[in-house]
Amino acid sequence: MRLLKWVLVLVLMWSLYWAGAGWWVQNGVARWFDTQEARGWQADYAELSLTGYPSRHVTTIKAPALADPGTGAAWQAESLVIDSRAIWPGHVTLRFADAPQLLSYFEQTLSIVTEGLVADLRLKPGLALELDSMSLTSGPWSLSEEGEPLARAQTLTLSTVQQDSPETYSVTARAEAFAPGERLRDVARISKTLPEAFEVFELEATITWDKPWDRSALEAARPQPRLVDLRLAEAKWGALRLLAAGSFTVDDEGIPEGTITIKAENWRDMLAIAQEAGVLPEQAVNPVERALSMLEGLGGNPNALDLRLNLRGGAVALGPLPLGPAPRLILR
Repeated sequence: MRLLKWVLVLVLMWSLYWAGAGWWVQNGVARWFDTQEARGWQADYAELSLTGYPSRHVTTIKAPALADPGTGAAWQAESLVIDSRAIWPGHVTLRFADAPQLLSYFEQTLSIVTEGLVADLRLKPGLALELDSMSLTSGPWSLSEEGEPLARAQTLTLSTVQQDSPETYSVTARAEAFAPGERLRDVARISKTLPEAFEVFELEATITWDKPWDRSALEAARPQPRLVDLRLAEAKWGALRLLAAGSFTVDDEGIPEGTITIKAENWRDMLAIAQEAGVLPEQAVNPVERALSMLEGLGGNPNALDLRLNLRGGAVALGPLPLGPAPRLILR
């Protein structure tokens, strides 16, 4: 009888804790939306509910919609589920509905359709909710604009892990059977002889930002990259294979400075495809091939072309060939 009383007391105490912590979690989500709305954002949702007793707090947000007028970025979805352990809310799982999400930037709106899109976040203790690690996985996904397919893949895996320096994160990404849509193939004038999908499409890098990723990344300014160490970027598409590695810094204006080494296998096939697509004029084929053959000889590998992508003074050059101004790397 005494044991039963203790069990009942413990159940009652846990239930009170679960209810109190659940109210704090749910109220925190509602307050966050209210705060963004007070800052001038559009921050709406249709319904907020809490389940998961006794071991978890599962908050379901129906029809969330966010829009930042300062950057022109907006996002909306059918639903978002925030799932955390009742004993510690710092390990959070986000589950997205298998329904189109709309991502807008001013006048351009993209539709993202995923299957089983899940983001697993581990946050450090504290009010800042600093990101310790994140993994994102999805089954088949597609990206389209105004009903026209832009890209799709069978899977998506993305992970980022905080390093010893709180501003530095290692990043890995991989997409299986990544396939650009007809529109991208036409815009890039990609040869029809290439397969529909990439065999390999992956990236490994370490990025140092100007501040750690935490709640201020949503509420205030996004962290900006300051040092990118590209350990490996690889793409294999039919007979074509590109590998890249290197590092570069990024200044306050978003201008990169550094060097990336690129290896292109079967580059003569790439040249033929560029000629077939009309990207390379017929009269330029022989001079370009001679120049690249000289660079190929310098690399010591007769089947691959080793080049350096030089980022200097706001410009980009591939070996000795200038390509134009460097892109600005700024997160809005």
